[in-house]
Amino acid sequence: MSTSQSLQAPKPSRAVSIWLISVWSMILAMVLVGGITRLTGSGLSMVEWHPFMGAVPPMGEAQWNEVFELYKESPQYQVVNHWMDLDSFKSIFFWEYIHRLIGRLIGVVVLVPCLYFMARKKLSRSLVWKSMFAIFLGGMQGLLGWYMVKSGLVDDPAVSHFRLAAHLMLAFLVGQWILWMWLDLRYQGQSRQIVDSATRRSLRGFLLLLLIQIVYGAFVAGLRAGHMAMTFPDMNGYYLPHHFYAEGGIWNNLLHAPLAVHYLHRLLALVALIWGIKLFLRIRGQQPAASLKLVNQALLLLLVAQIGLGIYTVLSFISIPVAVAHQGTAYLLTGCVFYLLHRSKVDKLSR
Repeated sequence: MSTSQSLQAPKPSRAVSIWLISVWSMILAMVLVGGITRLTGSGLSMVEWHPFMGAVPPMGEAQWNEVFELYKESPQYQVVNHWMDLDSFKSIFFWEYIHRLIGRLIGVVVLVPCLYFMARKKLSRSLVWKSMFAIFLGGMQGLLGWYMVKSGLVDDPAVSHFRLAAHLMLAFLVGQWILWMWLDLRYQGQSRQIVDSATRRSLRGFLLLLLIQIVYGAFVAGLRAGHMAMTFPDMNGYYLPHHFYAEGGIWNNLLHAPLAVHYLHRLLALVALIWGIKLFLRIRGQQPAASLKLVNQALLLLLVAQIGLGIYTVLSFISIPVAVAHQGTAYLLTGCVFYLLHRSKVDKLSR
């Protein structure tokens, strides 16, 4: 192999691998803290966005009072939290501050090691471009987060559920992009598991269904639809969907009506369970390699856990630890699907 070739395709580095897994794990932490921020009503406590200087929290009573006075001008304080004193405000400010701080730390943990590994020629050309794209997506995630927060600082003290869904979805996709980079590195030069075309299509279809379900989970959260039906398997004594539709047409209901959105979220969970079981059996029938077999089993276990946590979230009257675990499990489940997609391929000769 020539010198130029060796520079373009360096040997897999343990340090690079640890770096990527660390970033993926930090994004999981970001997803969990984001869930806490939303459930505690903390997301609108910081009414300004300073990408760089905002890493420093208020220092001293004077700065705290200044920040609190800014919050008093927000719709959330005037409509919802007008009873708050400074100590109560600090408790919600904490979670939003931690959420933004983790986002900044992720940016540093991605950028600084990336520049170091590039300087040391530890990254292939492909991995360099993928790292640059990950940094771009991370920056867009920060902008999208502020765009989401701004929607709750105008008149209505609630963020747009569409912007919330976009913010959550981008976080998931950035995390799985990092996972894909790690898989490229971890299995560099190794052959993939051969599966039939039907299995591959089923994997892709399940991923699409899972992403739609995640969007609807964000809709449920943004519209506070979970608080409107805290029974299972019925919804306030009803099973059929027509009880939850209001005037305005089906599309308006599916996107805006809280009970209709909640009903569809439950229905999609049932579809995902049936699809996931069939997918698990299909992949198992392909006699997968040990790693794929393990991830396939994890996918089924996480799917069952995810649905169980969703049910318990409703029955527990939206317990914060349970709801946050529900969101984090969705992230892990999505990772399993991306892993299976990365490590499998269709034999072109058998198509």
